[in-house]
Amino acid sequence: MYRNYREQKMASSKLKIVMFLGTVREGRLGPRVTKFIQAQLQSKYDITLFDPQEIDLPLMKKPLHFYKDRSQAPEMLVNCEKKLKEADAFILVTAEYNHSVPPALSNLLDHFGSSLYSYKPSGIVCYSPGPYGGMRAAMQLRCLLSELGTLSVSNIFGIPEIMKAIDEDGKPLNDRMVSGLNRMMTQLDWHAHSMKNHRDQFGLPQ
Repeated sequence: MYRNYREQKMASSKLKIVMFLGTVREGRLGPRVTKFIQAQLQSKYDITLFDPQEIDLPLMKKPLHFYKDRSQAPEMLVNCEKKLKEADAFILVTAEYNHSVPPALSNLLDHFGSSLYSYKPSGIVCYSPGPYGGMRAAMQLRCLLSELGTLSVSNIFGIPEIMKAIDEDGKPLNDRMVSGLNRMMTQLDWHAHSMKNHRDQFGLPQ
């Protein structure tokens, strides 16, 4: 069974993944995580990075789905919507601010309706300079993702003491980085292919 799955997967096109970077704070460490993930996965997946510092959305007052006429919506939101519609899965890279989800991440997610996330899986990557690896933020983020309809896979990739784990260029500094990412991606890949196959065959509930 597993061999057949692998053979079918290799014959299919690359999954499309949108990766969210969750922080804009000065001196942020998140970019080294996204660089690492992109370097590890870019040959296997089509990855688009949503960086709130580059997208630079204001504090959310009017989400995209509140615009009855899409031509009146900001171009950046419309472009992001297209990428989210095309995505097969999501990766959320989050820091931990006051034991919670960074506001830049929730603000970015909330600009779009749940229909863009629903029936697609997500994977959580969390990190911190300290020993807990951002796990308290990851637990809260899991609740938010479930409400958006993008259920997170059970394996959370936590990165404690990030400055000892990944350098500024995204190079892993210990063997655990590659194996930890692979464990999460094994689950995310399986769920993403399964949900994509089901969406293609049966569509979405009305």
